[in-house]
Amino acid sequence: MAQNPPRAKSVVMTLFGDSITPHGGEAWLGSLIELLAPFGLSDRLVRTSVFRLAEEGWLNARREGRRSSYALNTTAESRFEHAYQRIYARSDKSWDGQWTLVLATDGATTTSQRTALRKALLWEGFVALAPAIFIHPGIDQEVIREIIDRVGVRDTVFVCAASNADTVYGRPLSSMVEQCWQLDAIVADYEHFISCFNALPELLRDKATLSPEYAFVVRTLTIHEFRRVQLHDPQLPLELLPANWPGKIAYTLCHDIYNASYQHAEQHVLETLRRENPDAPEAAAYFYQRFGGLAA
Repeated sequence: MAQNPPRAKSVVMTLFGDSITPHGGEAWLGSLIELLAPFGLSDRLVRTSVFRLAEEGWLNARREGRRSSYALNTTAESRFEHAYQRIYARSDKSWDGQWTLVLATDGATTTSQRTALRKALLWEGFVALAPAIFIHPGIDQEVIREIIDRVGVRDTVFVCAASNADTVYGRPLSSMVEQCWQLDAIVADYEHFISCFNALPELLRDKATLSPEYAFVVRTLTIHEFRRVQLHDPQLPLELLPANWPGKIAYTLCHDIYNASYQHAEQHVLETLRRENPDAPEAAAYFYQRFGGLAA
């Protein structure tokens, strides 16, 4: 990570997703500056980052006298929550063998809509078989509905399911995985994550010497780096992935680090938030369901 330091805006988003959202979703700028200081982010860099994220529609700013607080924009909240559910939830779900196709071939779809649709689908792990034909195995249908509604193409795109035709000779759909999804780069990124963080669970076992700030830094950096890799993972069913898929090992490693550090990290987060907001709430109940349930 020293050779590839995290970008300021990206760390701010990690902080909001992992630590601020469970505690009411809003934080004063001074608290953000204090929480982000251990990552080498100066006051000025934090101010610039949150200002730009507000301009881009991710955050809302609220002023009270000379102070400013920031919270997730309500229009971005559902997308943000979905992105983080991908991080904390296991991806090795059962698959029924069905593939989802999205066809944006209707002439009523505008150029800007096609561009937005393509960007959203590719981010979810779809690949483009042709300029207006996208495919993915096992995608959550609710995700498709949210994308179509957000882009505004409910009446101009076609969504259908596909499977292998057993009565017709031809290559199986699964043979497209190697040529359509660039899995080698994702494998390399997961393996790099594992090599960087593999020693941490052992180091975190001695909780008597684990300071709250150190635990917070470890937890945040682990989630940040895992997020950077995992959000490029197309979330294919295990049946279609190479043997010994490192994503499973990386997920377990991230879980173990999180489980060992979260309690001390929560102490640091709450103490920092409550210096400016004495009413900052404890973590919401859903926080403790991350990774299938955090150990007490």
